[in-house]
Amino acid sequence: MRVALLFSPQGAQSVGMGRDLAAVSPAARAVFAEADAVLGWSVSELAWEGPEDRLNDTRQTQPCLVATSIACLRSLEEALATRGERLTPAFVAGHSVGEYAALVAAGALSIEDALRLVAVRGALMADAGVPGGMAAVIGLDRETVAGAVASRDAGDDLVVANDNAPGQVVISGTEAALAAAAQPLQAAGARRVIRLRVSGPFHSPLMSGVGKELEDSLAAATWHDADPPIISNVTAGPLRAAEEIRASLARQVHSPVEWVASLQFMLDSGVDTFVECGPGGSLTAMARRLDPDLRTLNVADPATCVETAAALARAGSGMAA
Repeated sequence: MRVALLFSPQGAQSVGMGRDLAAVSPAARAVFAEADAVLGWSVSELAWEGPEDRLNDTRQTQPCLVATSIACLRSLEEALATRGERLTPAFVAGHSVGEYAALVAAGALSIEDALRLVAVRGALMADAGVPGGMAAVIGLDRETVAGAVASRDAGDDLVVANDNAPGQVVISGTEAALAAAAQPLQAAGARRVIRLRVSGPFHSPLMSGVGKELEDSLAAATWHDADPPIISNVTAGPLRAAEEIRASLARQVHSPVEWVASLQFMLDSGVDTFVECGPGGSLTAMARRLDPDLRTLNVADPATCVETAAALARAGSGMAA
């Protein structure tokens, strides 16, 4: 067995996430306590109790989601340790903001630095003042979506932002460009075009100013080389060197999330088991769209943590005593 760890994206958040895990796992509880202390507001209370509208504010969503994803990882490590096992993944990867949790898993960032960075990132993205949004296009492949977008000659005003899975592509751009793209996308065979609840045209060139503003905060963090390597959203290839990782994160907010290519790289490298740490299971569902025979596991609550630890321990491979 060759394992990769995946970390959930924005949009996976829900009120109550992480609460049940923290109730039974000292390791998970410690992550939320550290998040509360580092950021100076109650990440745990907002993640566990809401209200939903505040949790869905990008400024709060991103720290809450990263804290929850790391708590899920630590609870899995804790459960494996009680069995005398240690998980040694071949790769880690996170979708968009999930990449920061993946960097903690790879040892490239401390929890403290990751939380501070996502708090800055969330605030910059929410306050960028760039009008526009994002929409999920269901039922078309990336090339067809890109062709329909290009047919409007919108330039940087509308781009493919996330290549999530076969038949699930996200576009990002100005309100006018998004509206104008609806007809050509439907004509090309899109089953649905669904507007996403986001505050701007993320992962598009319109957000390049955010990337530049983020660079100073990235430079102030303490970085280490990643072990195991992280699969970059920007390049869909493995990165180990701290400087390369830091540069890719500055580009990430205004570059497409190359998720299909990232998954395919890991599959081609022999990964046969994906474990998603975080609320929901969107990333493992995307992976199964590429290969229905994959083993996919999730850690989102006490039950899934126990099930995943047991499955990994039974398989034995990819683990170290």
